[in-house]
Amino acid sequence: MGDIRGFMKYDRDLPRHRPVPVRVQDWREVYEPFPTEDSRRQAARCMDCGIPFCHEGCPLGNLIPEWNDLVYGDDWAAASERLHATNNFPDFTGRLCPAPCETSCVLGINSEPVTIKQIEYEIVERAWAEGWLGPTRSLERTGRRVAVVGSGPAGLAAAQQLTRAGHSVVVFERAPRPGGLLRYGIPEFKLEKRVIDRRLGQLATEGVEFRCGVTVGASGADAPPSIPAGQQLVEVDTLRTSFDAVLLAIGATVPRDLPIPGGTLPGVHQAMVYLTGANQVAEGTLDHPPIDADGKRVVILGGGDTGADCLGTALRQGARSVHQLEILPEPPLTRSDQDPWPTWPRILRTYPAHEEGGERLFSVSTAAFICDAAGQVRALRADQVRMVTDAAGHSSFEPLAGSTFQLACDLVLLALGFSGPERPGIVAGLGLQLSDRGTVATDARWQTNVAGVFACGDMVKGQSLVVWAIAEGRAAAAAVDRHLMGESYLPVPVVPGQLPIR
Repeated sequence: MGDIRGFMKYDRDLPRHRPVPVRVQDWREVYEPFPTEDSRRQAARCMDCGIPFCHEGCPLGNLIPEWNDLVYGDDWAAASERLHATNNFPDFTGRLCPAPCETSCVLGINSEPVTIKQIEYEIVERAWAEGWLGPTRSLERTGRRVAVVGSGPAGLAAAQQLTRAGHSVVVFERAPRPGGLLRYGIPEFKLEKRVIDRRLGQLATEGVEFRCGVTVGASGADAPPSIPAGQQLVEVDTLRTSFDAVLLAIGATVPRDLPIPGGTLPGVHQAMVYLTGANQVAEGTLDHPPIDADGKRVVILGGGDTGADCLGTALRQGARSVHQLEILPEPPLTRSDQDPWPTWPRILRTYPAHEEGGERLFSVSTAAFICDAAGQVRALRADQVRMVTDAAGHSSFEPLAGSTFQLACDLVLLALGFSGPERPGIVAGLGLQLSDRGTVATDARWQTNVAGVFACGDMVKGQSLVVWAIAEGRAAAAAVDRHLMGESYLPVPVVPGQLPIR
């Protein structure tokens, strides 16, 4: 703790956003540079409290007070070492994580919490700029081969840990390039793809092999519904016999649908399909987005991160208007009594995209989509609703009498979340057991019901945060290492719901 009065001397401060009229004209990240001295002052606000609840709030168990103190002392190289000791990709979490560590910050009991996420971002960007993040190669090779299926944050974290343990790792990805939803689902203005590419370069130099354009699955009745032209199919049985262990990290990519009249009309699309095309244009692999919001009246159903991503994307494409609808009531601005510190509070979260335009509507349930004479969606019918909770604690929504309204729209984006991993292909081909939530079931060692096959990330936990994906990838990597070698020296985050690897 460098400055014992830092939390009293300095207010919480964050980088300014680039002006809205400027940033909606490009796809660059929205934040202005943050001076080094401002970062050090923010780090000085960390109180070195007796029990750092920020550790509990972070699924990775990041050593937050330690690297805050090192930043305040201007020892950025040591701060980078402490940060990377628990987190493979702080450049991802420093941009995308909603920072549950900050809602657990002790200073947040009666003041504004420490800017943990921003300090993390500043550390890793300084480390890249100074050349401190070269490859970390294992001095000894084990002769064991591991297949990692999926190149999102969970798969990449596991691949890096297993490679550093001395195993030969091959990552299989069905998309043309690695990165999973980091590349194809997160807009450029939140995560410029150069950030992914520099990490992929580090992993490749460390020895990770990437095989893209490969669908892992089965033929026959358990085959995926369709395999794109030019894709290679690798049978799951071939994978099992060719590698000593298989780790699945394919995510939870089955989108939730809205089974209402007009749900299949032209102009009604899943959010991730829309975002994938927009990202491919921003990255230069497509000339024009398959779904374009230019000049259209856009309605987004869903008030979370994905909905905000659609909002910012539609505005950059030149949408005529954007409405974002949420069935839940508008949350309070501050913690309620039902969300005491240090729990994750349900409060109104405003993303940079909300500063750029559009209108948010809460307590709205869509009842039907309406088409024009040509069969194209042109409006939706919705009701204002109120949430009611029964004696058992189950919530439902009741329409308010006389509240029905229509909202004109030419493009509807469904950002309603995801229900679990795809069943055809890997899951069905291997005969993996599912949990009662529809995710892949594993034991406390991350192993599925199939010997030598492990799973982690959203396909096990369900739709979640990037920080959880990295934590589960690290923990699963240690489990695979122990399975292969009898013991493991890989560091393991203590992930609630899973026993630590011994």
